[in-house]
Amino acid sequence: MCGITGFINDSMGADEKRPILTKMMDAIKHRGPDSGGQVVDENVAIGMRRLSIIDVHEGKQPIFNEDKSKVITFNGEIYNFQELRDELVAAGHEFTTHTDTEVILHGYEEYGTDILKKLRGMFAFVIYDFKTKELFGARDPFGIKPFYYTQMGDTFMYGSEIKSFLRHPGFKKELNKQALKPFMTFQYSALNETFFKGVYKLKEGHYFIYRDGTMDIHQYFDYKAQPSNESLGEITDEIDNAVVESVKAHSITDKEVKTGAFLSSGVDSSYVASVLKPHTTYSVGFDRGKVNEINDAEDLAKELGTNMKSETIDANDAFSHFAQIQYFLDEPDSNFSCIPLFFLSKLAAKDVKVVMSGEGADELFGGYQAYGFWTKSRMIRLIAEALKKLPRKARKKIADSIRDKNFHGKAHLYTSIAPAEDFFIGDSRVFEPEEATEFLQADYQDAPTIQQIIGPTYEKVEDQTAEIRKMQYLDLHHFMPGDILLKADKMTMAASLEARVPILDVEVAKVSEKVPTKYMINSKNTKYAFRQAAKRHLPKEWYNREKLGFPTPIRDWLHEEKYYKIVRNEFSQDYVKEFFKQDKLLKMLDDYYDGKNDSRKQIWNVYTFLTWYKVYFINDGEKPAVEEI
Repeated sequence: MCGITGFINDSMGADEKRPILTKMMDAIKHRGPDSGGQVVDENVAIGMRRLSIIDVHEGKQPIFNEDKSKVITFNGEIYNFQELRDELVAAGHEFTTHTDTEVILHGYEEYGTDILKKLRGMFAFVIYDFKTKELFGARDPFGIKPFYYTQMGDTFMYGSEIKSFLRHPGFKKELNKQALKPFMTFQYSALNETFFKGVYKLKEGHYFIYRDGTMDIHQYFDYKAQPSNESLGEITDEIDNAVVESVKAHSITDKEVKTGAFLSSGVDSSYVASVLKPHTTYSVGFDRGKVNEINDAEDLAKELGTNMKSETIDANDAFSHFAQIQYFLDEPDSNFSCIPLFFLSKLAAKDVKVVMSGEGADELFGGYQAYGFWTKSRMIRLIAEALKKLPRKARKKIADSIRDKNFHGKAHLYTSIAPAEDFFIGDSRVFEPEEATEFLQADYQDAPTIQQIIGPTYEKVEDQTAEIRKMQYLDLHHFMPGDILLKADKMTMAASLEARVPILDVEVAKVSEKVPTKYMINSKNTKYAFRQAAKRHLPKEWYNREKLGFPTPIRDWLHEEKYYKIVRNEFSQDYVKEFFKQDKLLKMLDDYYDGKNDSRKQIWNVYTFLTWYKVYFINDGEKPAVEEI
């Protein structure tokens, strides 16, 4: 696990490139504090920071092929690298390390871009060919590891984190004005172009070839739902076999590298931990609010026979570190769970270099409430299941007839039968676009619409008869890589910790593609078949538990005078007028404090953006200190 960064420039000499590359590498040292390496010539500057996990002593990067005509830097883990290594040795390739990194390099020599279809893991890497002056790079199928790129003048830059670009003298830092309005709706950076003008994300499951100033991007992987007619017992067997095998595959490290597991009260992390049975599990909770997951996590840790370490967070902790959290994220993300994940990662990093977590289960197996599971009424659930069996036109007609009505169970019925593209954009929806327009200044009102952002994705699965499969596909290409996986990577790497997500694995995904939709969400629960598989390892109170997702007491904090004043002070700053109609912001906040609205998500969304903007544009992207609150 590490961080990669570099650039291509023909007009700059090698001696001029080296100090620039070193500064870029230093900006992401938290991703790889163990060592750094670089290769620089008249054309290219390639750098990396390493967190040593496999071949700890000999596996330093960059790594060259046999004749030193190609070099690789790599961020991630390849879990089937040993079998691929055997294939490549048999084909005549000579290895100088026992790393998974070198397997990718020789695999590219042997198979070309088809090596990507053989890799099982999480990755972002580049391979440079000194003979052709061609840069080949790729990102894993689900976007577990990040990859950014930009062309600024005569310089092409790439890296694991945008903050490394800021250290290059040729980087022109400019806010992408079109990113703000979608962020206010989606809660994360929803465009392929980031909040930094001209900086883009390489999409999940894509690779690129850059040569002579031209970047060609190609897709090599996509998720394709093909539900089978298998029985519940058969599909449950396949899910459990896949998860157990994946946890085992993801357990590979050098002997001296310790692995732990995150543990909440939910089924996903509990399932992973129950299979892994690590020496230590980790959890965090809050000192107030209705839900604190520590007690439940401690109870499960006792059941599993693992050591449990936990930490309680208060509002002072959250607000004093919030600027740092946004710094590490690179782009603003108002998902409340960024806060507990930041502290959870710091806690685990005191003991281990690797943790396993439960990301991916909701997207692969149908776990979100927003997929159509909004009521505890058994009767309404049964009615919804019956309506799902109607032809698509009949379902849409009923959905349209109840859309604007208000009655008990309406949300459950509507989201169960309405066309997904009519209402679903992901697990979170903060500001409605019209509402965002009312708050924004004129220069920020012009932005891509919801339809322009997610419409092309829906078009790829318009033939799916099950609406949940459309929603699942959308999340796999938007919410998961843009929010869930991004915060998982950035928050863990902020603590120099590698997070592995064994449920989000290509082999587990193959099973997910086959799950009959009636075993995803039904009248009994969300991700029903997945829970039946987890049942084989967990007590009922865990495998059947409602999803919580790191509950964070923002509601309580913003009703306390101390923290309300912190946010109000930020909303009152002069620079806020550049983006927002300040009087409307302050009224929304004041009304919330007085109990006149429930706009905590909207308030936190704006506060998040302003905090991020202050870090990267007012304070020039320097890592902020922990504030005294």
